[in-house]
Amino acid sequence: MHRILIVDASEEMRPLAAALDEAGFVTSHAPMDRVLDESQTNAPAVILFSLFGRPDTPSIRNLLRSPQMPHGIASIAVIRSDQLATFDFSIGFDDFVVYPALSDEISARVRRAIWMKSGVESDNTLQAGELRIDLGNYKVFIGGKPIDLTYKEYELLRFMATNRDKVFTREALLNRVWGYDFYGGARTVDVHVRRLRSKIEDRGQTFIETVRNVGYRFHLE
Repeated sequence: MHRILIVDASEEMRPLAAALDEAGFVTSHAPMDRVLDESQTNAPAVILFSLFGRPDTPSIRNLLRSPQMPHGIASIAVIRSDQLATFDFSIGFDDFVVYPALSDEISARVRRAIWMKSGVESDNTLQAGELRIDLGNYKVFIGGKPIDLTYKEYELLRFMATNRDKVFTREALLNRVWGYDFYGGARTVDVHVRRLRSKIEDRGQTFIETVRNVGYRFHLE
């Protein structure tokens, strides 16, 4: 179930939030100064920015480009039609919606943003070649056959697969998958990657690539 974080929600945003709730998403609200904390804690799939009035454009741009912002989160701006002429596309949003928007449109835009950002389908599954990850039920399949993974192996695969083609250091993977309070060393990541590869890869298919002197990335030719 995907989480949608709505920033600086106004009265006009209530119908959109209700439409997303009805579509099966879980919506929450936060002011601008809480977005980073909420993103790191609750990992929303999409951040929906209400840009009515006078939005703090520099703060939004800095937020979207912040190295502390978790990877894989899509961003959508909600604007009025009279803002189109002056809308700054360089801010870095993945998409935008013109208010008022139909319920089906906002839901479709959110699903598209999620898929474009992470490859996650509307049924909450991720397909990469013969690999399919059922994110809702914590299951992994290769060629339709279930694969038995430990919890950490699954979390490592899920994180890398939803951030495909991004290179992560071992330290970054430790922080994102094991947590900042984990005291194990980088070898923990190597061991889990090796075990994961032995379960999901063969000579004909590689999913996790080693980036020499850096770390790992999930990649599909």
